Amino acid sequence: MILAVALVALAVYEFTDSEIGNGIFLILLAGIFVLLYFKNEFIVLAFLKLRKQDFAGAQKWLGYIKNPQTALVRKQQGYYEYLHGLMLSQTNVNQAEKHFKKALELGLSMSTDIAIAKLNLAGVAMMRRRKLEATNLLNEAKKLDKQGLLKDQIKMMKEQMKKI
Repeated sequence: MILAVALVALAVYEFTDSEIGNGIFLILLAGIFVLLYFKNEFIVLAFLKLRKQDFAGAQKWLGYIKNPQTALVRKQQGYYEYLHGLMLSQTNVNQAEKHFKKALELGLSMSTDIAIAKLNLAGVAMMRRRKLEATNLLNEAKKLDKQGLLKDQIKMMKEQMKKI
């Protein structure tokens, strides 16, 4: 952040010295530093790997974050836990549940991400025969899914709950 402030100050100097192109370049460069401060590049790269269903690659990028409690801001910690939950939901449901709960506790920015976390928690609750908790989580996920991306999965889980 100090480097970004210094670059903006240098950009202002360049503007006053009639070097508009240099000033614009320095402001864009400062913007990159600010972006990297608020969006951890390892989390972004892990998201890109998950989009390609490359769980090992996503795990590798998350492994570069040594101390998430100190290296990341609160929302980034939430996404760190969220990504771990998504990866573990394929293999270890108990661990995935812990990560999703922690992610919701820390906070996620997008309502779709919150809906996905709640949908996964509803699936875990349904597997453990906690029908009331699963129903509440599904209803919350349905409210949060404004674009309708999870409509089919929510409908399918409600059908499965009727069989319990």
